[in-house]
Amino acid sequence: MAMPPYSPLADSVSSQERILVIYTGGTIGMQQHAEGLRPGGDFTTRMATALNQLPLAQQQSLPSYEVVSYTTLIDSSAATPLTWQQLARDINDQLTAYAGFVIIHGTDTLSWTAASLAYQLQGLDRPVVVTGSMSPLESPGSDALDNLHGALQFAAKPELQEVAIYFAGQLLRGARAIKQHSEAANAFASPNYPLLGERVGDDFVYYPSRGLGLQQRGAPRFELPDYRLVNQGEIVRIALWPGISAWQLEAWLSDSRVKGALLQLWGAGNLPNAPHLLDVLARASGEGKLLAAISLCPQGSVHLGVYAAGHGLNDAGVLAGDDMTPEAAFTKLAHLLAQPLTLEDQRQRFLTPLVGER
Repeated sequence: MAMPPYSPLADSVSSQERILVIYTGGTIGMQQHAEGLRPGGDFTTRMATALNQLPLAQQQSLPSYEVVSYTTLIDSSAATPLTWQQLARDINDQLTAYAGFVIIHGTDTLSWTAASLAYQLQGLDRPVVVTGSMSPLESPGSDALDNLHGALQFAAKPELQEVAIYFAGQLLRGARAIKQHSEAANAFASPNYPLLGERVGDDFVYYPSRGLGLQQRGAPRFELPDYRLVNQGEIVRIALWPGISAWQLEAWLSDSRVKGALLQLWGAGNLPNAPHLLDVLARASGEGKLLAAISLCPQGSVHLGVYAAGHGLNDAGVLAGDDMTPEAAFTKLAHLLAQPLTLEDQRQRFLTPLVGER
C-alpha cells in the first residue's frame, strides 16, 4: 500500500488527527458501462465529490482524511485469508500516523474481513471502521454516501477502540456481525450482541459501555501470523443437512490437508443419532484437528449435550462456539491455526473470548 498523496488538509491538521481511508474495491466504487457495472478509478476524487453533497454543517463536522486505493481492486467474493492479512499489516504499518481507519470493502465478505481484523488487531487503541454499500456511489438513491459519512464520523471517535462495521445507520461489532440480506440497504445485523452505536438524527452516538475500550489496558498486542498457512482450504465449514452420512463427513475430515473444521449443527447443538458420525469427529480430533461447533440458527447459542441428539460431541473433542457467528468462528479457527500454538493452547484460546466475539 502506497502512502496517500499530499492533501491540503495536512496544512492545518496533524497526522494524528486524520483518518486513513483504505479503498479495497466493491460495489461502492463501481461505475456503469455499456457491458454493466465494473470497478471505477479515481475513488479519492469521487468520494470528495460525494461528501460535498452533504449539507454544509455536516461537511464541516467531517474529520480530515486521506484516501489510499489498492492497486488491484478486489471483488470481495474473491477475498481470501491473505486479503485479511494484508489489511491488518497495512493498518499496523500506519497505526501511529492516524487517529482512525476506514476500510471500504465489498459487502459479500465484509463481515468476514471485519472478524478476522478483530483477531489480528487485538488490543486496538483506535477505531477501525469497515463499510461499503449496496449500490454504487454515483447511483441515484445510493446508500454509499450515508455509509461513508457515518464511517468517517465513528472513525474519529477515540473512545471506539475496536474493529466495527458501519452500515445503514448502525455501528456493529466486527466480530459479531453477519450479512443478513442480499439486497436491502440494512444488509448487516448483529444477532447476538447489541449495537455499538447508531445514527440518531444528525448525531452519531457511540455506546461506550458496550465497547471494548473500557476493557482493554496497555499498548496494542497485535497478532499478525502468516495466513499463508491457512490459505489453501486447511479449514472447512460443514453445515448439517437431513440425511448426512458418516462417509460424507469423513471425506472432508480425513484429508491430511485439513487442520480444522467449523461444524454448524441444528438448534442448540444437535446432530443425527448416528454413532459413526461421532466416530469420525473423534478420530479427526484425535489426529490433532481443531473442531468447533456453532448453531445453524443465526440467533442463540449451542449447548453441546443438552439434548440426547448432541450427546457425545464433547467426548469427541468438539469445542462449543457458544453464540459466535460463522464469520467469527471460522476466522478464529484460521487465526489460531496460523500460529505456532500447541493443540491445547489452540483449544483453550478458542473457548476464551478474545475480542468480544462470544
